[in-house]
Amino acid sequence: MLRTAPPSRHSLVVVVRAIACLGVLLGAGCGSPAASRDPAPEGPYVLVLGTAQDAGLPQIGCRAACCEAARADPARRRFASALLVVDPASGGRWLLDCGPDLREQVEAMRGHPPTRALPGARPPLVDAVFLTHAHMGHVAGLLHLGNEAYAARDLPVHGTASMAAFLAGHQPWALLVSLGNVRPVVVEPGVPTPLRGPDGAVVPGLTVTAFRVPHRDEVTDTVGFVVDGPSASLAYLPDIDKWERWERPLEELLASVDVALLDGTFFADGEVPGRALADIPHPFVSETIARLAAQPASLRSRVVFTHLNHGNPAADPTSAAAAAVRDAGMRVAREGDVFGL
Repeated sequence: MLRTAPPSRHSLVVVVRAIACLGVLLGAGCGSPAASRDPAPEGPYVLVLGTAQDAGLPQIGCRAACCEAARADPARRRFASALLVVDPASGGRWLLDCGPDLREQVEAMRGHPPTRALPGARPPLVDAVFLTHAHMGHVAGLLHLGNEAYAARDLPVHGTASMAAFLAGHQPWALLVSLGNVRPVVVEPGVPTPLRGPDGAVVPGLTVTAFRVPHRDEVTDTVGFVVDGPSASLAYLPDIDKWERWERPLEELLASVDVALLDGTFFADGEVPGRALADIPHPFVSETIARLAAQPASLRSRVVFTHLNHGNPAADPTSAAAAAVRDAGMRVAREGDVFGL
């Protein structure tokens, strides 16, 4: 039997979504990338910084209509998948994945939270980073933290033991470690990591817990994260090979959280000309919809697709693919989305 999340936790997320949607209706219209960016909750929350596959939109060398439209209209651009966990009470914020669009995503962090005011010419951009795996779209942004750019100091970068070994043992990441820009911190899957604010103190009621998933593991192993707050929980799983290859049922994960940002890289087969998707496996959005079709609406409504490839039609809210997602009681993440914790 599936364990459902406590109604009060799920209700908070629904209320936050409703507030955001009201802002949409009063503003630019549903589907606008900035529509749900504000207002942010007074308590802890998660801010969506990126929703695209590693290479973003537009993608390098792409001449498809989706990429040309994004070049012509910056509002159509999407950044590599990343989340920001925010705590207004402590002024703390923590980054989940650090991809090649970090420079632009730091600008989106402005004012999150409004209570963050740190001294010094180069205050910490975030209080820690958590990495899911070592593919480009999840680690390349660390290079912006080196001495050639921001010159961060002693920034904790959390990952599995294989991630920590990768960062310390391979250039150019090892230079960041040896110069003291970043400090690898090993996390054990299944063991909650308390979040520490700008002053180094543990923030009550906020933890991040890693869980292992299968995903090629060409460089490091791969994890997702569950962010637990005082009132709600959120799962972040941008990359996995296929649901049936995972020893844990997807339904079990969904039953344990209030919202789940899941791998939505491809909607269906054949979306990448010249490449076989069997060589770069991900669960198709259409497969996830079919798998969960018999589940109650309360469970399906927790699904939010992220990490969409540039050619995924579900990224266009006017497409039939996006309509199929909505009809299934699910949704596609938008940069600026806010989820209360």
